[in-house]
Amino acid sequence: MIPTLTTERLELRAFTEADFETWAGIVADPEVARYIGGVRDRMQAWLRIAAYLGHWQLRGYGQWAVVERDSGRLVGRSGLWFPEGWPELEVGWTFARSAWGNGYATEAARAAVEWGRTELGLRRIASAIAPGNTRSIAVAERLGMRFDRKAVLPPDDEVLVYAMAL
Repeated sequence: MIPTLTTERLELRAFTEADFETWAGIVADPEVARYIGGVRDRMQAWLRIAAYLGHWQLRGYGQWAVVERDSGRLVGRSGLWFPEGWPELEVGWTFARSAWGNGYATEAARAAVEWGRTELGLRRIASAIAPGNTRSIAVAERLGMRFDRKAVLPPDDEVLVYAMAL
């Protein structure tokens, strides 16, 4: 049900139980978690993987586990996300600090957006980004997005919405 996408350097695939330890380590890193709601403990990491998989079931799209093709190493997640309370469908990403600076977020998000355009017929995509998250703002801008508006995500987090027409 969850398709696998392949880019030049990455594979975007469904999360599996084997990804849990690596994912738990990624979201336990304070620097990674700084703009995504804070450090997550092991149970929260588990529940997030379950939410990613469940989102696919409920919406027909969602977040992929992102793996380096050469090494087979899980380096993060990226994909389409539109849970209850979100301002609109977004493309999002979170990557291990060891993967930062390689262009992986842009590469994976670009693949996710293209899949959404061709498979779902999306005509607009957004990203909800925490104020001050200059790295994610740069990714959004590399994708072609521009600042659109401010919004509030549940429970009460102000974000900057970057968006573009497809």
